[in-house]
Amino acid sequence: MTDTNREQNIQSKLESKFSFLKDKIKIRRERRVFVDVEKLSDFRPVFDCLFKDLDFKRICMITGLDEGDNFSFIYHLATFNGIELDLKTYTPKSNPNIKSIMDIFPGAELYERELVDMFGVNVEGLPAGERYPLPENWPQGQHPLRKDWKKEMLEGK
Repeated sequence: MTDTNREQNIQSKLESKFSFLKDKIKIRRERRVFVDVEKLSDFRPVFDCLFKDLDFKRICMITGLDEGDNFSFIYHLATFNGIELDLKTYTPKSNPNIKSIMDIFPGAELYERELVDMFGVNVEGLPAGERYPLPENWPQGQHPLRKDWKKEMLEGK
């Protein structure tokens, strides 16, 4: 099977299992697939399918983005045969909650801690532990990757 066929096969399987993904999957180039899951409630079933059924057994990182009223998170996944897939989902900035993926990828702990520190996201299921990457004495409520955060907010803290 050629690389293009592998990406198209992933797209076809996801669209047949999850009708809401129609027109939400893009093959960016050879071995690169992008999947946009608009509803956070739909994220975990798609994530589980990618892991269990489509062999995305590696997590490379999680990228957080402040998009104004929402945060978005891109889970960068890969297969052992070289296909990379970016799985994007969203949560409202007014109530930023996501569920941990540590039950599948224990190594995602640092990525999730980074989302907590840098964006102020609540990651349900993330065990208590040290902060990352901010120091322990960093002021609570200060999340430097939010667009509305300013360095001046640290003055007097």
